[in-house]
Amino acid sequence: MKKISFIVPCYNSEEYMERCIDSLLIGGEDVEIIIVNDGSKDKTKDIANQYQKKYPKIVKVVHKENGGHGSGVNAGIKNAAGKYFKVVDSDDWLDKDALKKLLEKIKELEKNKEEIDLIICNYVYDHLYDNEHKVMNFNNVFKPNKICEWNDLGHFNTSQYMIMHSLIYKTAVLKQSKINLPEHTFYVDNIVAYQPLPFVKKIVYLDLDLYHYFIGREDQSVNECVMINRVDQQLKVTKIIISCLDLKVVKDTYPKLYKYLIKYISMMITISSIYLLMKGDEESFNKRKELWGYVKRVDEKLYKKLRFTRLSGATYIFPGKVGSYITLKGYKLAQKIYKFN
Repeated sequence: MKKISFIVPCYNSEEYMERCIDSLLIGGEDVEIIIVNDGSKDKTKDIANQYQKKYPKIVKVVHKENGGHGSGVNAGIKNAAGKYFKVVDSDDWLDKDALKKLLEKIKELEKNKEEIDLIICNYVYDHLYDNEHKVMNFNNVFKPNKICEWNDLGHFNTSQYMIMHSLIYKTAVLKQSKINLPEHTFYVDNIVAYQPLPFVKKIVYLDLDLYHYFIGREDQSVNECVMINRVDQQLKVTKIIISCLDLKVVKDTYPKLYKYLIKYISMMITISSIYLLMKGDEESFNKRKELWGYVKRVDEKLYKKLRFTRLSGATYIFPGKVGSYITLKGYKLAQKIYKFN
């Protein structure tokens, strides 16, 4: 069995996909690289086919009609045969030395007959155009190289989240979670980083700067102007996250994970609120109000808790001009420090 299935969803990715795929090939025959061509209109299909022809034991290509990033990930889950599963966006890449060390660790765990459901690594915000980098690690949350469970978690800082780029799931666990991402919707990586977590039992954190998250393209989904225009898709994903898990069960089993999931929902509501505030019209104000109404309809206890959570609470308690000012000031400060878009 392959150690890792890397899924590379591609749509019109001819300009940068080779950098991504070349960084994964260092894994050799220990990995499979599934390139999902999501109905591209440029040379993506040809480039993908060339890789499959040159590396038939490593690269597999799936051609499909356009369905968006989530559809590409769904196709990857369906076709994955590796023990572990990781999505690598076509404009991102992995550090080659870190990948070698990751594969060595997986082999060590297998030799010791340790079954791990989730491997967590660092990710790097890479602003290539201005040559700035920001490493996001989890040394304060997990003890590196130590197998743990959710109830062993340390404290997450305000800015710390286990986003998709930091996570490597066991494929069987991902399938057990029955995750199915919506088509033609951006920001679905948040669902990947949220819904499967309660199905994870054993975790190991490796202090490796593995994933390089490219920031800077004008058409990128995390570009501020793009996010404002796509705020309805952000709202859609936020509502899926609010309703996809039974948090009462999680709280009883993994209280520390429950606390983290509340933090994640709060972050998603805050992001939605920020971009609605930036849009600034009456319709956007009503959508923010409706989002809170949705939380209350789904889970009134969650609603009450989020009202007094630091991030989302500010947008609730101060819904007018004061709240808008506080929310946007906090966002701009975090943006300056962490350079996430």
